[in-house]
Amino acid sequence: MAELRLAGPGSGHGASGFVGSMLVLGGARSGKSAYAERLVLESAPSALYLATGTAGDGEMAERIDQHRARRGAAWTTLEEPLDLCGVLAGQDRLERPVLVDCLTLWLSNLMHAGADIGAETDRLTALLPRLAGPVVFVSNEVGLGIVPDNALAREFRDHAGRLNQAVAAAVDAVIFLVAGLPLQLKPR
Repeated sequence: MAELRLAGPGSGHGASGFVGSMLVLGGARSGKSAYAERLVLESAPSALYLATGTAGDGEMAERIDQHRARRGAAWTTLEEPLDLCGVLAGQDRLERPVLVDCLTLWLSNLMHAGADIGAETDRLTALLPRLAGPVVFVSNEVGLGIVPDNALAREFRDHAGRLNQAVAAAVDAVIFLVAGLPLQLKPR
C-alpha cells in the first residue's frame, strides 16, 4: 500500500498517494499529534496549527506547553476553542496545510458551551469539500474502553463517536495510531 501524503503545492488533490484531507485517530498518548505534525510539515515549508484546547488546569497547561515546544518556527499557531469552522474558512490557503488538534477537545468545549453538537458537526463536514488547502484533523478514539459510569461521560463518548464517524466519512484519508504505529483505514 502506498504511503499517503498531503497534497502540497502543485501535487493536486487526487494525484496518486496524495490526499487533501485526513483524520488521524488514536488513544491518549498514541503518537497521533506527532504523526500528524510530521505529515503536515512533509507537505509544505510552513503550516497553520489550529489548537482547540484551553489550559483549564495545570496539567492541561503542561500538555499545551509540550505540544508548543515540539513545534518549530514553521508553524503559525491559532487558538480557537469553539469557532473551528469560522477559522478554517477564514484561514484556508491552497499553499498552507492546516493541522487541527484536536476534535475531541473542540467537542468538549462545545458541550461545555451548550452548543448544538449535531449542527456543529454538520457545519464542519459541509465545509470540508469547500476548503482549497490540505487539512489534517487529530481526534481521540474514546469508544474502545469500558462504558463510562456517568451520563456526562457517556454523552461525550457518544458525541465523539458520531463526530469521528462523520469526519471520517467526509475526509479523503483516515489513519489510526496504535502505540505510535499508523494503520491506514481509508482509502483501502
